Amino acid sequence: MESSLALRLGRPLRRLPGSPRVAALPRRLRIALLVLLAVLALLGGGWLWFRGSSLVAVRDVRISGVQGVEAARVDAALRSAARGMTTLDASAGALEAAVVPLRVVRSVSVRTSFPHGLSIDVTEQPPVAELSAAGGSTAVAADGVVLGSKLLVGGLPKIHLGGLTPPPGGHVAGAALRAQLTVLGAAPRTLLGWVQRVFAGPEGLTVTMHGGLEIYFGNATRPLAKWLAAARVLADPRSAGATYVDVRLPERAAAGTTAPGGLTSSATGDGQVSASDPTSAALAAVLDEAVAGSSGVAAAPATGTGSGAATGTEASSATGEATDATGAPTATTGEGTTTGETSTTPAG
Repeated sequence: MESSLALRLGRPLRRLPGSPRVAALPRRLRIALLVLLAVLALLGGGWLWFRGSSLVAVRDVRISGVQGVEAARVDAALRSAARGMTTLDASAGALEAAVVPLRVVRSVSVRTSFPHGLSIDVTEQPPVAELSAAGGSTAVAADGVVLGSKLLVGGLPKIHLGGLTPPPGGHVAGAALRAQLTVLGAAPRTLLGWVQRVFAGPEGLTVTMHGGLEIYFGNATRPLAKWLAAARVLADPRSAGATYVDVRLPERAAAGTTAPGGLTSSATGDGQVSASDPTSAALAAVLDEAVAGSSGVAAAPATGTGSGAATGTEASSATGEATDATGAPTATTGEGTTTGETSTTPAG
């Protein structure tokens, strides 16, 4: 056809540049390609078989981060799900799905150890308070997740809530309530047994400890820094006779009392707590130890937003408080504070 068309036109046809040239592949090359495809198919099938085979089945399961009243159920659920996996096909999502009904687990992470080892790290959302409402009481986590009445444990601080009890698995609403939970969630775990209640008072967000001592947080910002400041102030002998600790500004935490005469001469009466009393002394020790344990190092004063410590004498821009060259705080009478209040900078 090409020749007849060339005869009609009177000249031979020219192939356009780039036009496709159809040529049959050499027989040997075609055989090689077919063999390669077959090998790849076999390798893929073999890999799929191997990653799901008993040769790499999970047998040694190690679980960390599980504690509390649901520890046994969480452990059992995770082990059961893990033993249906292999070290080449482990799924954190499948493990999380296995503990969804327990609610106390926030997330899990997985590490495999070929050929049979699997390590599971669990991050829990333990209860930090007991919500009391018209429908009954329920445990709630620091992030507002309602955990249900089964996770109620003794010693949790109580928060009274208007209306009905939220259903398990839901989230509590309201900025004020979420702020209270944030403060409780930042408290070292050993301290929750000392917390009696948290509420919005004249000094803002306030935590009442057993024995009557109040800690003024003001708001829910920098809650861990405020717990650190409270620990250091209560451990200071100069806080003897204090009925409250003001940590609204953690760098200038103040211990005070409403009794006439201030801290040094105030008597411990009804409704007052003295840091020299056994209860408050124990609270100071537990608070200091718990905060140190929660951070893994000795408790240190909050440093705020990054202001560096100066050598020699350092003056506070707020009220002229100074520390000496060794960093030891010097107490000054707080300006505009309640009768008997002494403002200190926690020592590191």
